[in-house]
Amino acid sequence: MWHDAFHFPSLVWDWPIAIYLFLLGISAGATTLSVLLRRKGAGSESGIIKATALLAPLSVILGLLILIFHLARPWTFWKLMFHYQFDSVMSMGVMLFQVYMAVLFAWLAVVFRTEIEGLRARFLKQKFAFVDDLIGLLARFESLLAPLLLLLAVLLGAYTGFLLSALKTYPLLNNPVLPVLFLVSGISSGIAATSLLAVTLFKEHNQSPGVSFVHHFERPILAVEVLLLVCFFTGLYFGGGQKEVAMWAAIGSGFWAQVFWLGVVGIGMLLPQLLALLTPAPLRARRGHLVLVCGLTLVGILLLRYFVLYAGQMTVV
Repeated sequence: MWHDAFHFPSLVWDWPIAIYLFLLGISAGATTLSVLLRRKGAGSESGIIKATALLAPLSVILGLLILIFHLARPWTFWKLMFHYQFDSVMSMGVMLFQVYMAVLFAWLAVVFRTEIEGLRARFLKQKFAFVDDLIGLLARFESLLAPLLLLLAVLLGAYTGFLLSALKTYPLLNNPVLPVLFLVSGISSGIAATSLLAVTLFKEHNQSPGVSFVHHFERPILAVEVLLLVCFFTGLYFGGGQKEVAMWAAIGSGFWAQVFWLGVVGIGMLLPQLLALLTPAPLRARRGHLVLVCGLTLVGILLLRYFVLYAGQMTVV
């Protein structure tokens, strides 16, 4: 079954692309939430913002490394980094990553200004004093950096779906709902990943203001995600022809239908909500409960990427 599920004649992209899209979604989602949290007055003491400082850049770097080594000729990737092609979806994505990462690092430098200045003074003494002046200059423009970073994060989240929707010969993938679906599910993964890291690595209380803030978005985001999935499949159904064929091939029966209904819907959506509703309050207050719920959510979102990528390539126009 597994051999048949992962190998079929029309396959163009396989599992590393699903992980790549998943990691970019985490980065975009984490950054979106942290910029909004910063506007509420949170600073470098927030576990959510500390988690974003690690997750947001590392997810993009790891995702790009996976993509590079997945290429047939990985040593040619540097050409994409410096030779832009405005008719190439991949090249445009690289441009977006570069601008996003530059603005992200600038914003993080401002947020962690005190810590950076302290570390420089302690370990480098008088060396690289210009760094303090540079961060001070950036701090004057934080009111511009923050909305720019938020815009770039939203574009990055949408890009993860747009990359697949550009495959025009696949009716399930060539769907205008896909960029918005991946953006919204990416924000959901950002909620889960930052919360998970904040309460484990940074020992933040699972009912702290920062964790509570991002979890206020959880159910509205899930509701929008469900609505987008309904729009995604009803659009295929009423599109008729190969679009309807693609829909039934994906969710009607077979291995990938099981992945969708059991993995994406069951594990990723219903189970976390049931745990949140049915678990007694004393247990919900424990760190382990939050870790379990966030872990299940991340598994579901990763499976959504796998499902769309593989099931989307089963039917060709």
